[in-house]
Amino acid sequence: MRESFKKRVGLGFLMLAFVTVHGQTNSKKTSTENRKPNIIFLMTDDQRWDNMGCYGRPEFNTPNIDKLAAQGVTFDKAYYAVAICMPSRVTMLTGRYLSSHKVGFVAPEDYTLSQADFATSYPAILKKAGYRTGFIGKVGFTVTPEATRPSTPKEHFYEENMKQVFDYFAGSETYDRKDFVIWPKDDQVLHEIYKEERINSGRTLRTGEAMLHFIETQPKEQPFCLSVSFYAVKHDNNKDMYMPHFEQFKNKEFSVPGNWVEGANEKLPKVLKENARGVKLHAERSSTPEMYQRLVRRFATQGYTVDQQVGLLVEMLKEKGLLENTIIIYTSDNGRFQGSHGLFDKCILYEESVKAPLIVYDGRVPASKRQRREEALISSVDMAPTIVSLAGLPIPSSMQGQDFSKVLNQTQDKSKWRDAVFMEDLFLADMFGARYKENVDEINKKLIDANKSYRSRGVRTDRWKYIVYHEHTPKIEELYDVDNDPLEQNNLVNDSKHSAILKKLRKQTEELYQTAVQRN
Repeated sequence: MRESFKKRVGLGFLMLAFVTVHGQTNSKKTSTENRKPNIIFLMTDDQRWDNMGCYGRPEFNTPNIDKLAAQGVTFDKAYYAVAICMPSRVTMLTGRYLSSHKVGFVAPEDYTLSQADFATSYPAILKKAGYRTGFIGKVGFTVTPEATRPSTPKEHFYEENMKQVFDYFAGSETYDRKDFVIWPKDDQVLHEIYKEERINSGRTLRTGEAMLHFIETQPKEQPFCLSVSFYAVKHDNNKDMYMPHFEQFKNKEFSVPGNWVEGANEKLPKVLKENARGVKLHAERSSTPEMYQRLVRRFATQGYTVDQQVGLLVEMLKEKGLLENTIIIYTSDNGRFQGSHGLFDKCILYEESVKAPLIVYDGRVPASKRQRREEALISSVDMAPTIVSLAGLPIPSSMQGQDFSKVLNQTQDKSKWRDAVFMEDLFLADMFGARYKENVDEINKKLIDANKSYRSRGVRTDRWKYIVYHEHTPKIEELYDVDNDPLEQNNLVNDSKHSAILKKLRKQTEELYQTAVQRN
């Protein structure tokens, strides 16, 4: 590996979602058409939206991400259509809701992604249009010739069923030290990065090195689409962290959110208290001040290492003269409670789980037109159609999300933009434990009949959050005035003064659900 390359990639760990669009002007070109833009999509794993300076918590020390936000569009009302890794990733890849693609962890939405559906994902569409495509990091789902159950990730399927879409691949399911798959097979630098006996600083630096190597090896005349899915900030063992970055945080006292609960939270709906995985995990990991501080320090460490990789990437884009024609989209796959509401984990439709960090930097746009905060409601289901649109390609009818490129360039008529985002949580801890059993559908029915299901759906508007646990009898509902109660502490569902908005949001939730289950 060249020494110059090793110096450039010596620092970081990245956990984001990041789209890079590069279209250089060719002065010798006689055609009036612009060249296709290049696209990089970077995604972090389990990074809570407010764990960075640009979203109000500078104690996390994310200077490069903050700089990106300051020079781009920072979205303050972006939300996940589903807030758990496998289905969230497939939603962003395909532009479809979980109730439509059905690639989830538990029955009955526990299918693999068929090759036919994978062929309508944004990387496949761009590959067909002539892009060089790449994927680096955590895959988190399985592609098979036909959709099958259960949706257990199987690394040996990657090359067999994904190679037709990706030219460059360095990925695995959960860890890059196990069952790792690489191609092209003859790329010696890529193999050196992931060599098992290599002594280096861990998974994020390896991901960052592979990302920069892809850019270094990019042919000048071909557009590219690179998807980077970092393993951080999930899993906070020492072996998963770059420990030199821990030094700045190891004695730091982090602020504590106002809805963090020491011990059990008696205000949670009974069905959550008795059945949700996040309650038990909170007791084990974040239910005392000491546990909370330990946890957040380690998340901050990984976030900082990610941030350093962002800096390295931006620097390389500058060196190669690409930054002025680059779009960067930064996000995560879902949030994490970290003790808020007396929960750890994710999935449940409170803000800490479903609110997304979303930053879009577009170097092609004059600074005066891209440096702002944006209040438009964005859903993770919008990611794929927006990427396809930014590439100048037609959006397939299979994609259910909305193209927000006009929100970015401020040509969108806001009166015609959505007034609510749809969200769903179809994960049950008991079903996850039963996912390989032959009678899994019978087990699911028994859980519902026993009133142990906390599957939910709901909507988030500019002001309101509505949640309904729709398989519970009677249905359990929550209604929050998030503008005046951002920590979602006061459930207004039984307040007669809000009966009209409750009725409206009930109806809107069911209408959006009926749209979500459709397949075009």
